[in-house]
Amino acid sequence: MDLERILNLNQFEAHAREQMEPYAFAYYCGAAGDEITMRRNLDAWNRFSLRPRVFVDISSVDISSSMLGTPVSMPVGFAPTALHKLAHPDGELASARATGEAGALICLSTLSTYSIEEVAKAGRGPRWFQLYVHKDRELAIELVQRAVASGYSGIVVTADLPVPGYREREFAHDLTVPEDASPANFPNAATEEEFNDYLDHLHDRSLTWDDLSWIRETAGEVPVLVKGILTEEDAILASEHGAGGIIVSNHGGRQLDRCPAPIDVLEEIVQVAGECEVFLDGGVRRGIDVVTALALGAKGVFVGRPFLYALAAGGEEGVGRALELLRAEIENAMTLLGVSRVNEITRAHVGPN
Repeated sequence: MDLERILNLNQFEAHAREQMEPYAFAYYCGAAGDEITMRRNLDAWNRFSLRPRVFVDISSVDISSSMLGTPVSMPVGFAPTALHKLAHPDGELASARATGEAGALICLSTLSTYSIEEVAKAGRGPRWFQLYVHKDRELAIELVQRAVASGYSGIVVTADLPVPGYREREFAHDLTVPEDASPANFPNAATEEEFNDYLDHLHDRSLTWDDLSWIRETAGEVPVLVKGILTEEDAILASEHGAGGIIVSNHGGRQLDRCPAPIDVLEEIVQVAGECEVFLDGGVRRGIDVVTALALGAKGVFVGRPFLYALAAGGEEGVGRALELLRAEIENAMTLLGVSRVNEITRAHVGPN
């Protein structure tokens, strides 16, 4: 397909639907319950207005930044998302190459279809690793050690998935995963039956804040982030237990329905996060969304579904096109807002919600 004809992130979805198996597309696009939370993630941005300043020297606009000390070309990362081979045979290798070429960050899922090491070799850009803590703690420790040894500069512990949400689209399409698209980090989960059994028993429901200590110890100098925080109470606990960062997220609406949109709770979390850097995941579709999140205190944002749809539509080139579009929109928004650097975006640039 002619990727140049795609002009924004929303337009990738229709092309992805054409390319993907129905069960795979349902896995990517579906959410929990009545999918209220997923819709809120998108609708919430419309409640914020931008306050542009004029007669500002914006002859040179630079959208580069850093995320937990990692230099990035833009304050945008590829969110941790599972099973990229359901979208394209090159899976996470294509995603890592595209983000690396763009100088953007990718956060690799525990449930990636290429291994931690394979993705590290394929991508030249910054990368973090997302951790689901298995009931077998030794397996979790091994995953963190492998990620650190492979140059991942952040460990992202997902906290909001003790069990999967009630996702009716997945039920309706009888989600099965082909053997060649099963999680590569677990060789013993190579068949469909074993994989589904593995998913049913993957997550340790007994995980508590105290467990951050052994995860941090295993990660060593690599910072540990907590993903899935939506309340100021949990943000305070994350800070108190030594998290280096917080990702405000409701898992794309895939977990508990009727949760708030991340952008609606971002500011209150930033205010109590202490030394933690705060990031946002959920509903980002436009450059003005990125700018709004930065104005409310986020250090960066993560994008999930649109990048997966771009991967399905065009592989590595599709993800590259999506990043190119988002970069252009961010640059345009900053120029019209009257700021030439990311750190110049402040709360004063956003009106009340």
